[in-house]
Amino acid sequence: MKLLAIDTSTDACSAALWLDGEVRQRYQVAPREHGQLILPMIESLLAEAGLALTQLDTLAFGRGPGGFTGVRIANSVIQGLAFGANLPVVPISSLAALAQGAYAEMGTPRVLAAIDARIGEVYWGAYLTAENGLVTLVDQEIVCPPQDVPLPLADDVSGDWFGAGNGWHTYAQPLKARLGEAVTAWDGQRYPQAQHLCTHAADAFQRGLAVSAEQALPVYLRDEVAWKKQPLLVITPPPK
Repeated sequence: MKLLAIDTSTDACSAALWLDGEVRQRYQVAPREHGQLILPMIESLLAEAGLALTQLDTLAFGRGPGGFTGVRIANSVIQGLAFGANLPVVPISSLAALAQGAYAEMGTPRVLAAIDARIGEVYWGAYLTAENGLVTLVDQEIVCPPQDVPLPLADDVSGDWFGAGNGWHTYAQPLKARLGEAVTAWDGQRYPQAQHLCTHAADAFQRGLAVSAEQALPVYLRDEVAWKKQPLLVITPPPK
């Protein structure tokens, strides 16, 4: 399987190429520079692998939640490339990619993923790692004030949850006050990365969950964000 994935939902910008389980990535923390960085990252990965876009099996993107502009950039870029190359798309949660990265790099099977949603709120999701090594969502993803995040499992008194994401950096005090001993450690400098998004996208594609370009839509969570579909960005596909 040949899969290209991107994520621009937070201050980090990344693109990754999955080639039958081998992953290559370009990654940079660069707020407000995603629009300038993402296409060169894609072009570099394809050139390094000696592949044309049309030789891929599918595309994937971090569909949010996250910053409105960043999520929109990833969605527009992937839709444009998918239309041009006639490829299906796998939208993947940016919170799931964040939790998957924590498990892959820290070995933490129970992750509380939090992305700073600004205006005193966090995008929030609790994840448990399944036997196949993929994190799975407990309940649902939400946006709420940090002091109101739901306890991960009401009947779980063992704790041992790991906090991941810049929501933990911004709102460490109210999150720790809310969760108490359920959280043993946290890292507020983590962001979703395309390489970890690939893991979920490959599984979803094999299970037939890819969609057409026009069906590949972002997820913002906030009801007050009235997203209206706009014309696609004019995108020049990477050279063949």
